[in-house]
Amino acid sequence: MEWRDTGILLSTRRHGETSAILEVFTETRGRHAGVVRGATSRRIAPVLQPGAELDLSWRARLEDHLGSYTIELKRSRAAAAMADRVSLAGLNAVVTLLAFALPEREAAPDLYERTRTLLDLLDRHEIWPLAYLRWEMALLDDLGFGLDLRACAVTGQANALAYVSPKTGRAVSERGAGEWASRLLPLPEVMLGAGPGEDAEVLTALGTTGHFLEHHLAPSLGSRPLPSARAQFLDRLARRAAQG
Repeated sequence: MEWRDTGILLSTRRHGETSAILEVFTETRGRHAGVVRGATSRRIAPVLQPGAELDLSWRARLEDHLGSYTIELKRSRAAAAMADRVSLAGLNAVVTLLAFALPEREAAPDLYERTRTLLDLLDRHEIWPLAYLRWEMALLDDLGFGLDLRACAVTGQANALAYVSPKTGRAVSERGAGEWASRLLPLPEVMLGAGPGEDAEVLTALGTTGHFLEHHLAPSLGSRPLPSARAQFLDRLARRAAQG
């Protein structure tokens, strides 16, 4: 078995003395692992940075084997991420969430393209958190836990939407919420594609998407908690928001 694809590096772990197992989000084959020989060499080691876009050739005797990769770097994103603490924390959140949530060897072409676009914006430090929020909403949608923000679940009207049901993920208006408002999640305008998308508002929105990651997505995958990298990203973003 052999194939060639493009992929985004999610994680690397040591394998033997000089090799490593790479987990990569590939364009046509989804999350896929393989062994890279000589991964500790001076030529290959600097390439193996999370978020790097790689040209991959995979080979194995049988399709269900781990197999081995040969790689060539197409694009490094390390410099863009290292230039800003929020972007670096965000990059770590992206790759760890993908490794956590994606089923193995199942193609997700739309999510792949969204992820690639998001990572290409890492040097746009001011707008990147908003782009990340939109990516996280797309991740939920792609994995079957998307939010329905088109109209109020109670009144059916599309105006004055202010909340999200923590159970169904559907929007609720001020009028529809009534006395139940305190039990609902906030729906900032930025989640509806409006507003300036300032850090504080994005943080509020990420609290809402985080509920569905933690209480809907994660339980569907077993008993593992969400990767701590996401919380670290939110902490970095909160510090920036507090500084104005």
